Amino acid sequence: MITLPDAKLFIDGVLRDAQGGATFDVISPWTGQPVGKAANASAADVDEAIASARRAFDTTDWSTNVAKRVELVTKLRALFEENRERLSDLARNEAGAAMGAVGRAHVDMALDGWDDYLRLFPQLKWEKDYGGRTGYGFETRRQAVYEPVGVVGAITPWNVPLYVNVGKVVAALLAGCTVILKPAPNTPGMGAIFGELALAAGFPAGVLNVIFGSDPALAGEMLVTDPRVDLISFTGSTGVGKRIMEQGAATLKRVFLELGGKSAKIVLEDSANFAMDVAQSMLVFHAGQGCAVHSRLLVPRSRYEEAKAVLKHAYASFGDNWGDYDNPAHIMGPVVSQRQMERVLSYVDIGQAEGATLLAGGKARPDKGSGYFIEPTCFADVTNDMRIAQEEIFGPVLVVIPFEDDDDAVRIANESAYGLCGGVFSADLDRAIAVAKRIRTGSVSVNGGMCIAGDLPFGGYKASGIGREWGLEGIEEFLETKLIAWRA
Repeated sequence: MITLPDAKLFIDGVLRDAQGGATFDVISPWTGQPVGKAANASAADVDEAIASARRAFDTTDWSTNVAKRVELVTKLRALFEENRERLSDLARNEAGAAMGAVGRAHVDMALDGWDDYLRLFPQLKWEKDYGGRTGYGFETRRQAVYEPVGVVGAITPWNVPLYVNVGKVVAALLAGCTVILKPAPNTPGMGAIFGELALAAGFPAGVLNVIFGSDPALAGEMLVTDPRVDLISFTGSTGVGKRIMEQGAATLKRVFLELGGKSAKIVLEDSANFAMDVAQSMLVFHAGQGCAVHSRLLVPRSRYEEAKAVLKHAYASFGDNWGDYDNPAHIMGPVVSQRQMERVLSYVDIGQAEGATLLAGGKARPDKGSGYFIEPTCFADVTNDMRIAQEEIFGPVLVVIPFEDDDDAVRIANESAYGLCGGVFSADLDRAIAVAKRIRTGSVSVNGGMCIAGDLPFGGYKASGIGREWGLEGIEEFLETKLIAWRA
C-alpha cells in the first residue's frame, strides 16, 4: 500500500485547500484504513467554482477558439500519459481495482477513449446548410450552426472514475464548454489530478474546475440547481438520476444521465461454445462494480442443469484467485466501501429468502484482509420477478434464469426497468443479431463483440439513462443548435 498525495481543489486556475482547511480521509477498500486526505469543499468553494466556470465561458475565447482547445486537450493527454503510474495507484487505492483490472477499464481504456475523442473531433460539423426555400414571395437561405452549451457540471461515480471523468470532461472541453468536475467522495484523487495537470498544461483560469467533499450531495445539488450551470452530465444510480431531473427542472437544465443496469446475457442452445460462454459469465471483473456488466445470465431450460454444472465448476476453479493486492493476474479486488459491502451482502440474504439456490459464494471474506471483500457469488433457480433479478446489486453477484425459446429470452431480457447493455451468443449469427435487435437496450454484444469503446456511443434506454457518451455523439451532447435564416 502507498500513501496518496493530498487531493486539492482546483478553482479558477488555482490548486488549493478548501476554505478553512477542512479535509476528509480517503479510505482504501483493501484495508478499510485511510490512504490519503482530500480537501472538503464548502458551499462557498462550490459557488466560487461555478462563478469561475461561468466567467471563463462568457468572457474568454474558449468557446470559439477550436485550435486552442485541441492544443491544450492534446497537451493534457500527454501529461496523463506521463502519470500512468500515478493513475494506477489512484485506481487501486481509491477504487479498489485489482492490478489485472487497471490495464483494462480503469486506466488503459480511459486513455484510449481520450485518443478516440481527439481522433474523431475533426469530423465534428460546426455548420449545416439547409439550402434555400421560397415562401411568401421571396427566397430564404437557411443554415444551422452548432455552439457549445456553456457551463457543464460533470458528476462522476467511484467505480471506474478515470474512464467516466475522461468521457465527460474531455468531450465537454473539446466542444467548447467550461467544466466543473465533481468526483465521488470515495475517489477524489482521480478528479484532483485533472486540476493539477490542467494547471501544468496551461489551461486558462476557470475553464476546468474540480471540487469534491465528504458530503456526497452538497456540491452536486448546488450544480444541479444553480442557473449559471447549463448542463449536468451525471453517471451513477437511477435513484440519484431521478433526483437530478427533479431538481434541474426549475432551471430547465439540460441533463445527460448514464444510470444503472441489470443487463442480460442470453446464451442460446445452439451456442458453438456453450460451456465456455456460460463459464465466462462469472461476474468477477472489478467485483461486479460496473453499470454495464451482464448480471443476469439467461440460458435455455433444455440445457439449464448443464449450465448450472458448468458454473459450479467454473466458480470452484476460480477459487481464491482474487483479492491479492500485488498479484498482476487478479482482476477482482474488494468492493469500494463498508456501505457497499453491506448492501451486496443484504442482497445475498434477499436472494436466499426469495428461494433462489446459492450456487457459489455468498460470504464476506475477512481472511482476505481488513477491507471490503466479498467472494464471487452465483444464484441459480432464479425467476425474473425476484428482487435479485430486478434490482441493481453492483457487486460480484450473478443470477441465472432459464428461458423456453427466443421469444421467452427476449421477454425476460426486456422485463426490466433497465436497458443499458446486453449480450447474445449463438452459432447462427443471423439468429443472434435478430434477437439482439429485439432487446430494448443501448448496447448489445453478439458472440463477444466489443460494444463498448471510446469511438462508440454509449448510453441506455428506460431507467438506464438519457443521452449518449463517447464517440462523436458524446461530444455532440455538449452542443446547442442555432438556426440562422436570411432573406436572399
